[in-house]
Amino acid sequence: MNIRPIEQKDNPYIAAIIRQSLESTNLAIEGTAYTDPQLDQLFEYYQSLTHAAYWIAEEQGEIVGGVGIAPFTNGVCELQKLYLSPKAQGKGAGKKLMDTALEYASTYYEACYLETRRELTAAIGLYQRYGFSLLSEPLEGSEHSAMDAWYLKTFSS
Repeated sequence: MNIRPIEQKDNPYIAAIIRQSLESTNLAIEGTAYTDPQLDQLFEYYQSLTHAAYWIAEEQGEIVGGVGIAPFTNGVCELQKLYLSPKAQGKGAGKKLMDTALEYASTYYEACYLETRRELTAAIGLYQRYGFSLLSEPLEGSEHSAMDAWYLKTFSS
């Protein structure tokens, strides 16, 4: 499993993985990443932001997932668009992506925020293992209205 920064040529592949993942969990709806305007141009989107990045997980040359970090507000970043293809699930790809993203995030931010859905129990288990704590409500400025679980991880200084 190789983790690397996104390249422009990756855009259609990771967008397809994200859409398929959301469709498979009945979350291809307004208020999720499914309708994000930047979904088909993730390379350009993350390049346009300061202290932001998106990584691709590749297995034998095939893109099987990705994750992003972007600024949220005042020393807080957001873990964004962590999605895996079905063939990559349960094989350590999520852990490798999280390791990469959180190491990067801890360099520039004091804390990391994420939004998810309660029924995505495998993802929530991963977030909790990484020290994310459940919040009672979203942070101000949250964009994905269909999400119903919000987590925050504070980095030790």
